[in-house]
Amino acid sequence: MDAITATLDPRTRAGWLLLGFALGGFFDGIVLHQILQWHHLLSGVADPVGSDLRFQIMADGLFHLFMYVLAVAGTVLLVAARAAGARPGTTTEILRLAFAGFGVWHVVDAVVFHWLLGLHRIKMNSDLPLAWDIAWLVIFGIVPLVLVLVLPNRGGPARGASAALTSIVLLAGLAAGAGPFFNGAANSIIVFRAGMEPAAMMRAVEVADAHLKWVDASGTIWAVDRVSWRGLVSLHARGALVVSTTPVIAGCLAWTDAAGMSSSSSQQRGTPARL
Repeated sequence: MDAITATLDPRTRAGWLLLGFALGGFFDGIVLHQILQWHHLLSGVADPVGSDLRFQIMADGLFHLFMYVLAVAGTVLLVAARAAGARPGTTTEILRLAFAGFGVWHVVDAVVFHWLLGLHRIKMNSDLPLAWDIAWLVIFGIVPLVLVLVLPNRGGPARGASAALTSIVLLAGLAAGAGPFFNGAANSIIVFRAGMEPAAMMRAVEVADAHLKWVDASGTIWAVDRVSWRGLVSLHARGALVVSTTPVIAGCLAWTDAAGMSSSSSQQRGTPARL
């Protein structure tokens, strides 16, 4: 950061750093957890917990929720600074702070989560996980931090850059939870309350007018064809905790592939394809 950036109100600096950090987390979650499906947040945790899909989905969801909290906190700090009459910052200052936060997230992710804690690696099924870790760190961690140092100084107001970047971060949080609308997923994934009787779960799916695709080994995670909004309400009323049709809440569920489940299909269980 140069002397100009240092003159910004501390709340402004912290706000943009938090937004950049949160954007880095959303970027990783959307690209690696959902689109590429290279890992979950806790893919490196030992079995039996590590192979529990419900646990992995919950961890990914909490991760996105935490990033959204950071994004909202950053936005609140920026609003507070502006309300106090603080200088909003130039486009260069805003980009430097956002790039710094984005890069710092990837450094923290690599050093702490990959190497110190071993929670996951960039590509879990790779024969060279360290190479993938380093490549991802350089491209999305080191390069943004270098940009902080080389971006040219330009004075003048941001002219909408602050609003645009804030919107991008908050929309990224929504995108993290709107999986079915971005990948055209034909399935909805339902997580039922633990302890429900199979007959009650079958009845809930039947009332929602859904076609069964597969059920996981625990019997509490069901894949059906796309659920209508009426069916969504019905499922929640009958014991469903999460349904992937619901934006934001169940984003990671929306990208779950039956091929990645330790599950059996409805036909293997002898359950009819249409309930």
